Amino acid sequence: MFRFAKPARNEGGLIHQLFVIIGMSVLSGALIAGLALPWVALLDKGAENSAAAIQDFPKKLRFKPLDERTRVLAADGSRLAVFYDENRTYATLDEISPKLTQALVAIEDARFYAHGALDVQGTLRALLVNQASNATIQGGSSITQQLVKLTLLENAATKAETRRAEAKSYARKFDELRYAVWVEQHLTKSEILEHYLNTAYFGDGAYGIQSAAHHYFSTTAQELTLSQSALLAGLVRNPTDYDPTNDRTAARNRRNTVIAKMLDLHVISTRQANKAAASRLGLDVREVSNGCLNSRAPFFCQYLQKYLLTSPALGKTVEERRLALYGGGLTIQTTWDPRFQRAADESVADHVYATDDVIGGIAMVEPGTGYVRALAQSRPMGRNEAVGETFENYVVPTKYGGTSGFQPGSTFKAFVLAAAIKQGFPLNKTIYSPGAITLRTDSFRTCGGKYLRSSEVHTYTNSTESGTMDLYSGTQNSVNTFFIQLEQKQTGLCAPWNLAKAMGVALDNPTNNRVPSFTLGVSDVSALEMAEAYATFAARGMHCASRPVTEITDRDGEVIPIEGSQCSRVLKRPYADAVNDILKGVMEPPDGFGADIAPNQQSAGKTGTTQENKAVWFVGYTPTLAAASFLAGVNSQNEPRGLIGKQLAGATLTDASGSGTAGPIWGDAMAAIQDLLPNRRFVRPDPSVVEGQVVSIPSFYGDNAADAANKLTELGFRPQISDSVNSSAPEGTVAYTSPSYQATTGETVQIFISTGYVPPPPT
Repeated sequence: MFRFAKPARNEGGLIHQLFVIIGMSVLSGALIAGLALPWVALLDKGAENSAAAIQDFPKKLRFKPLDERTRVLAADGSRLAVFYDENRTYATLDEISPKLTQALVAIEDARFYAHGALDVQGTLRALLVNQASNATIQGGSSITQQLVKLTLLENAATKAETRRAEAKSYARKFDELRYAVWVEQHLTKSEILEHYLNTAYFGDGAYGIQSAAHHYFSTTAQELTLSQSALLAGLVRNPTDYDPTNDRTAARNRRNTVIAKMLDLHVISTRQANKAAASRLGLDVREVSNGCLNSRAPFFCQYLQKYLLTSPALGKTVEERRLALYGGGLTIQTTWDPRFQRAADESVADHVYATDDVIGGIAMVEPGTGYVRALAQSRPMGRNEAVGETFENYVVPTKYGGTSGFQPGSTFKAFVLAAAIKQGFPLNKTIYSPGAITLRTDSFRTCGGKYLRSSEVHTYTNSTESGTMDLYSGTQNSVNTFFIQLEQKQTGLCAPWNLAKAMGVALDNPTNNRVPSFTLGVSDVSALEMAEAYATFAARGMHCASRPVTEITDRDGEVIPIEGSQCSRVLKRPYADAVNDILKGVMEPPDGFGADIAPNQQSAGKTGTTQENKAVWFVGYTPTLAAASFLAGVNSQNEPRGLIGKQLAGATLTDASGSGTAGPIWGDAMAAIQDLLPNRRFVRPDPSVVEGQVVSIPSFYGDNAADAANKLTELGFRPQISDSVNSSAPEGTVAYTSPSYQATTGETVQIFISTGYVPPPPT
């Protein structure tokens, strides 16, 4: 076994003087020919009397905050992901083992505590050895000079600045020396060491001693042993060649060189040196995943990343935000709950295989806060398309990196339902709803009281029940002709469209979205948007924008101000209570479509099936959690295709529906977490909302007909422009209404238009 002999003491007085004399000559010619400078001040800490003479010589070095990795935490405080450009966690000198600092000083700059900015002995020794061998065998830079170079590289903002910092020239060395003088004048030796140990690269992606200790040994910088310290200290000279993950022999030899140097300097005893040199490397390599791909919830992480890159709290520009995210040393507390994620993942995986030509997914949002608790989809994140992997996020909207979404089908009927209730339409008021109905497009009122201009005629049919329906039966049976008429005669297109937007659905294209078939769900949406919207019903009309973050702190633990929950009331509580009461029936036996998937507490929901069965949905909620699940057929280019005939979880689909195909994803996920949810009940609707209220009708004599219609809608009536009648009111304005004085909300009020002509009395 290799053993060290006891070191001899270096008397070195004469040799020291010789080095100084020769060094002065060499440096004068090789480094600063032609410059008359008091070099003694650079060489020895004792040369205080020369300081005044070089007052203008030092060059101030700017230390910008070092890049540190950002930690992303789950709602329970566990780690979700890490973002970094340089894998670094800052450690103060108190948090670093003295063995490490001793090892570093021994191998890199043994006279660190004795010399100033320039170690003449070390520099001269390197010059002589290198000159004798005609090669670069030894480096003569002090730790301070090395810190200067590392800092200049860290500060380099352009390729030109990087080239200057790495140039092999005396000019660069001279410039570094000027910075080093300033550093020695303004920082203590301990501060210099701390900066150096946090700036240095230790190989294999580890920046700074804390990350290096964690990466190579799964420990902290404070707990490093002598052997570990020697290995890490030996890496900074050449982190590639001595990387123990690539060449253990080279790493062991380098470690033992450091140990020998420590023994030679009497930092450790012979016994300590022999024991450390004989020990195994003891590697316990731990990789720190960077970004979302290998995180615990890749697609939630990706959504979070996109969300933060739009947040002004992290900077004015996208690039500033990216730098903060990847180098700011932030701690980001998220809304993500691993228990909910596990339930969502398992349910989706049970019902849809990654290689199916079908996309399945679910999003979970907490009512009253907008906290996104989980996002799951059938295709995992990755590049291997053969096993179904993708980087496409199918559950979030496009502004957060998602796809264009899928048509939601009859889940949009909830917006027309809520708009009608908001306008005063009684829950028990009926509309005859035949199996098919043909309507002109220009019979639908849009924004501003205007009607659509197209004279096209469309026929709408039912796929379920027909007959006389009220809001309960029309909704629970998802009767198309009921809702088309409710939209045509009561709500118009503007009110439900605006309400859906206020509840979190983007609807970025009014031309394509604000159409009669709006209630049938023809606008592409994401699962997250639908979960957010239905969470508004669960929160009794309070909409909270979905969000993945609750708090961000900087590297110093200071809270960075971010937008809190963005909540606003979009429905009065009695109206939301009425919607909940109606949608609750969807989940109740014996006839509710969602009765088979209901959890063990009160819930409400709505099914959705699109034309040609290209997508099926189930959006449901309890008072404390909303979730939207979907299945959508796609081809290899992710273009919508019908579900029928597709392979789904090992079987061929012969039928598809919101309750029977998408519903089980929702049901199984909710069943897995139902005991984690507070068991609360929905509030029963106010009788005045159920039956309607008697409301006074103001006089509209001489008013604009469109203005009158809008006012009547606000009061909860269904305005209808009727025939022209002779009247003293100006031509084209309102003559009168019928009823004229009062009516129950939800009733039709006829608006009669004046001809402007009053016939003379009969003679």
